[in-house]
Amino acid sequence: MSKLIIGNLKMNILSPAQQEQYLSLFKKELTGKKINNCELILCPPAIHLPGFQKAKIKKIILGAQNMFWEEKGSYTGEISPAMLKNFDCAYVILGHSERRRYFCERDEEVNLKVISALKNGLKPVLCVGENGEQKKEGSKVVLQQLENCLANISRGKIENVVICYEPVWAISSNNPDHLPSANDIMSAKLLIRKFLVGKYGVKLAEKVKIIYGGSVSASITKEVCLEPGMDGVLIGRESLAPHEFVKIASLLN
Repeated sequence: MSKLIIGNLKMNILSPAQQEQYLSLFKKELTGKKINNCELILCPPAIHLPGFQKAKIKKIILGAQNMFWEEKGSYTGEISPAMLKNFDCAYVILGHSERRRYFCERDEEVNLKVISALKNGLKPVLCVGENGEQKKEGSKVVLQQLENCLANISRGKIENVVICYEPVWAISSNNPDHLPSANDIMSAKLLIRKFLVGKYGVKLAEKVKIIYGGSVSASITKEVCLEPGMDGVLIGRESLAPHEFVKIASLLN
């Protein structure tokens, strides 16, 4: 099974010039690299999707950082799944901790987005995880998020969902005093897998990719992905440096 390497560029790349520079560096970093066992997915700000689509970087799949659940209509400032599909997006990040924190996004809203993404042929990357205050009851929090966000997702659709375990307390902006160990991450993966088995059965549950997100860098890729047997990583800050992104991909290839 190929690993997913997803870069979340967040609210960065501020100008056409920066976009051109970033894409040029990415092309250069990929030149001569044989990365055959990974899917490389970049999720730029929506305003840059046309430029990324036009660049047509070989091996790169496009994704989005968020979307609304309606396909069109009077929803000022929102972006629909149909719009994303028209710019060749294959994935969309949903329920990211920053969406929950800064925009008060609730599980019920995330669920509507997951349903809409699947309906429109997008693969949702569903983020779940506990913050610092919830750390002691992390398992309970993750299970509740899964239950709520996957409500009404059919057996025929679940294999197109990617689950990202994102322990919010471990994100660099929260200044963690330590990162989760390989055993901690493996325990979270087993918890998620057990939930999926209970809801969808063993055969379908095994088709769902479970990845890790939270201060991912090349220096800790082994500990947060390879050792706990994760199916990939969601990279934040390090994805802004093409060299680091490709280095992580090479380690997981």
